[in-house]
Amino acid sequence: MLALAKHSRYDKRPRVDVDGDDRLSVRGWREIGERLRAAGTRPGAVIAVECYPGVLLEEVERALAEQLRPAALVRSGEALRPPAELERMVRPFLTDDPVFGRMNELEVEDLWEPSRAAELRRQVSEECRGLTLVIGTGAALLAPHADVLVYADLARWEIQQRQRRNEIGNLGADNRSETAGLQYKRAFFIDWRVADRLKRNLLERIDFLLDTNVLGHPQMITGGDFRRGLERAVRRPFRVVPFFDPGPWGGSWMKKRFDLPPDQPNYAWGFDCVPEENSLLLGFGARRVEIPAIDAVFYRPKDLLGEHVYRRFGGEFPIRFDFLDTMGGGNLSLQVHPLKEYIRSRFGMTYTQDESYYLLDAGPDACVYLGLEEGIDRARMAAELWRAQQGGENFAAERYVNRWPARKHDHFLIPAGTIHCSGRNSVVLEISATPYIFTFKLWDWNRLGLDGRPRPIHLEHGLANIQWDRTTAWVKQNLVSRIEPLGRGRGWQEERTGLHELEFIETRRHWFTGPAPHETGGSVNVLNLVEGEEAVVESPERAFEPFVVHYAETFIVPAAVGRYTVRPGDGLAGKGECATIEASVRKGRAD
Repeated sequence: MLALAKHSRYDKRPRVDVDGDDRLSVRGWREIGERLRAAGTRPGAVIAVECYPGVLLEEVERALAEQLRPAALVRSGEALRPPAELERMVRPFLTDDPVFGRMNELEVEDLWEPSRAAELRRQVSEECRGLTLVIGTGAALLAPHADVLVYADLARWEIQQRQRRNEIGNLGADNRSETAGLQYKRAFFIDWRVADRLKRNLLERIDFLLDTNVLGHPQMITGGDFRRGLERAVRRPFRVVPFFDPGPWGGSWMKKRFDLPPDQPNYAWGFDCVPEENSLLLGFGARRVEIPAIDAVFYRPKDLLGEHVYRRFGGEFPIRFDFLDTMGGGNLSLQVHPLKEYIRSRFGMTYTQDESYYLLDAGPDACVYLGLEEGIDRARMAAELWRAQQGGENFAAERYVNRWPARKHDHFLIPAGTIHCSGRNSVVLEISATPYIFTFKLWDWNRLGLDGRPRPIHLEHGLANIQWDRTTAWVKQNLVSRIEPLGRGRGWQEERTGLHELEFIETRRHWFTGPAPHETGGSVNVLNLVEGEEAVVESPERAFEPFVVHYAETFIVPAAVGRYTVRPGDGLAGKGECATIEASVRKGRAD
């Protein structure tokens, strides 16, 4: 097992340096007010503050009203349909399931009552001697010709924290006291969908970006500097800001290895490449402006993702890297992911969560449950799962599911429809597609969540998606550590480690003691340094400055980079092999 470092080198606040002048970022409401007053000097000027759902509107409105002293204040929230009417409208997309809803094409204006929206637009367009301040989600739609357009933004991880603290409700819903899980579900299927569709159309236009991630401590940069930061990110390697969360099966490896706060009982998940929820830090001198990482995907999708990836996935980041820590914890839930046809017909998604488990570290008894035993009785297994769920005897998982020993650097492939879970005493680097939240739990080992409640089980969905012919012999041949040598050179060798032909993600591992050559091949590359203390990513053409990564750090190499190399850190050459695992989107069949 990997010895734990006394002082972690894992960077929990990585940044993309944009400019050395920290004056480009203004802090606090007084400075922000001064900057906006200087920008909106025309008599009768209109300042629109577009707010992503989750921004604390009370704070932003109060502060800007105090600083700007507007003659007129227009709130976009007043255009929303009454909560009961809105609930009826979105109910088909939320469904009655506690976790899963249905993807949709709703826009912000669909949530508005047309006559109310027309009246607010009339108020904005009225001649006014003083300043008009328009604020809220959809402010840019009410004031399409605003003199100044501000986008107030924050990362989804911070939104989730506010939901857990009951600080916010959902868009148009009086549900601040509702459980965080239900708030998250509604945000996921309604709020974030409508807001993202609007955001994509505004990124080229905004005059200022307002960072509202830290309550009471706002920061603001110009739209030009914001876009300059995004342009810089998509043309060189970069990392997003990781975040970590406890869970009922969580372990202690990340807490020790990454020097995480000790106030949590464990850390089950580490999300270090999920751009839909991670943030991105833009560096201006000593200051850091925090924005959602997905903004880079929305702004320059072809440069970041690559032409063929963009053609298939649009403005979505299709590859996800995260950690599953069960070291000293328990088994994950026994689960299965939906087949492509099922997720499309039931949930409106066009692709599913094919994935794999790469063992970053493992104890002597580590294992992975994967695929079914030969000759099982399908009906009996289903019946025992239902009885266990209804409070009967515990489900005897090992009677039906293969339990494979797992060692460090093993790679287990998990195409959709394959029953699986990681066992206790391991650290898994999960490499997967990113269709969001569609995991069907079959059995959770008769335990409660950290909130003391049973976690949702989805047996009906799960049993409908299990591929019953993926049994021991097939799994061993197709899914367990399928290592294929691809090439070697001086100080490096390259291997294909999967994924299975059913999956659109290709994974390759490089072992190296010197510079190992890489090529993005027209697809975004996502890598993790799975062996070695430190490595340096470089451009043979010196297109970007050398980029340093440390053990277990995930980093993104945009498709636009093309050729690059990865070598051991300075002074580490000859002191043992390093290794990266790399994921990209296959061309051809996946398109």
